[in-house]
Amino acid sequence: MTTPLTRRPPFEVRERAACMCGHGYSCSSFAPGHALHLIQARMASATPLAWTDAIVETADAASGILSVRTLDGVEYALWNAGGAALEAPSGTPVSLHRGYGVLSVGRVQYNVAVR
Repeated sequence: MTTPLTRRPPFEVRERAACMCGHGYSCSSFAPGHALHLIQARMASATPLAWTDAIVETADAASGILSVRTLDGVEYALWNAGGAALEAPSGTPVSLHRGYGVLSVGRVQYNVAVR
């Protein structure tokens, strides 16, 4: 005689998922301000009229917050976990795509959260 197999219930997820950039590793999230998704970069490059030139006013590498001012005088507060504040110190010319949340510093692009 065989005994029936007992099924174990699935474990409940008790912890919230966290991006690995908070632990010193590369970003594992594509949320605004984290890793730049390939489709996001392609959509931003496919709409060239939405790019706005700007100058970095302040950059805080510890918090990842940048303050940029467009050539029209509009100021934007941006956040990026991937080091955009390290690559773009004060006075750096940048381009901002507000529609897709992409900041271009030279040839390098970052996913930014516009605040």
